[in-house]
Amino acid sequence: MNWRQKVLDEIDARQEELLELSSKLIQFPTENPPGDSRDISDFIIDYLAKSGIRTTVHAATPEMLNLVSTYKGSGGSDSGKKLIFCGHTDVVPAGDLDRWDFDPFCGEIRDGYLLGRGASDMKAGLAGVLFAASLLAKLGVPLGGDLTLLVVPDEETGGHLGVPWVLERGLVEGTAAVIAEPSGPLNPTIGQKGSCWFEFTVEGTPGHGSLSPIVGESAIVKAAKGIEALQRLWDIEPNIPEEVKSIITISQQYAKEREPEGLAYQVFDHVSVNIGTIQGGTKVNVVADRCTVQVDSRVPFGVDYRQVMDRAGSLLLEAGIETDIKPFGFQGNANWTPPEEPVVKHLVDSISEVSGEEAYGVLQWASSDARHFRTHNIPVLQYGPAELSTIHSFNEKAPVWQIIRCAKVYALTALKYLGVEKTPNV
Repeated sequence: MNWRQKVLDEIDARQEELLELSSKLIQFPTENPPGDSRDISDFIIDYLAKSGIRTTVHAATPEMLNLVSTYKGSGGSDSGKKLIFCGHTDVVPAGDLDRWDFDPFCGEIRDGYLLGRGASDMKAGLAGVLFAASLLAKLGVPLGGDLTLLVVPDEETGGHLGVPWVLERGLVEGTAAVIAEPSGPLNPTIGQKGSCWFEFTVEGTPGHGSLSPIVGESAIVKAAKGIEALQRLWDIEPNIPEEVKSIITISQQYAKEREPEGLAYQVFDHVSVNIGTIQGGTKVNVVADRCTVQVDSRVPFGVDYRQVMDRAGSLLLEAGIETDIKPFGFQGNANWTPPEEPVVKHLVDSISEVSGEEAYGVLQWASSDARHFRTHNIPVLQYGPAELSTIHSFNEKAPVWQIIRCAKVYALTALKYLGVEKTPNV
């Protein structure tokens, strides 16, 4: 039996089933916050059960359910390989509905696109891994190892109740993982920058607003000086390890080609600095006595996130601001899975096989759940359908052709990585 061709043919024949599944997932309004995954989880459990795949539910909270579903195949081999397909059910809030050209939870397919919040991030990808695993089970493909679906409810707000919660408790096992997060159609992401989120509070002296700046000392004005000083975090020189220099160069070239008029390629070897929120003052006619600033910086290879914290403190002192730097949210260093890892090679080969074009892995300038798998020594990469410019924006959508291609890549990657037991000719 030529299982590869059989599976590809079946995906082509069942395209409408895949697209219907993608549409239904979008129709669940799983905005996070608040992060209620109960209804969509029930739907997924029922969908997988129809192909004989049972699901174990691990509730991080009464509303946030982590799902673990395993297809062991029927090959009878004990290869020791365990492949995890991972996806999250939560989406960012839709925001101002008046700025959408369609209902963000319609799940419609129009003009070759799947429409709705989460179409690219990442319900089309989630549908792809669910569909691929379900199809392998329905066909009775005798896999040589275990294929597990890990569906988590919490990624968009930091993911503390999703992937890390499951891995820390040993609720899933894997020798490799694929996350169905959005990527380029020929370029899975095999590494991510690190993160260093921190905040600082500046104290001032209140006074009547009509007498400023003669009376009182504005905490907001002081904070503004600190904000300007922190832009120099960009100037930190990374000591880039030799083993990642090549992938950084490849990723920079990829970014230049994808965004020829943009400058995003520069962030791969710099510390980025985003002033995310500023909260200060009590009333317009009162000199502000306090101001808190939150900063999101992303850390390249060759820089430790703690180095960024130390430098931030020094820059603020140089600006005349004595304050405590408080970390929160994402904290961690840049991390990657080398291209030589079997799961990377198999997925990249599968993209090339399906597309007929050269595929290769690149780095991502953001952070993701991939870091948690690597912390647990599980090689991982990300690949999924997307219209990248619409992610977290209004009018989010994903190309139908990518949804179908990604499902094929997921299925082929499982066949190649886990292997297929020989079966007698029939």
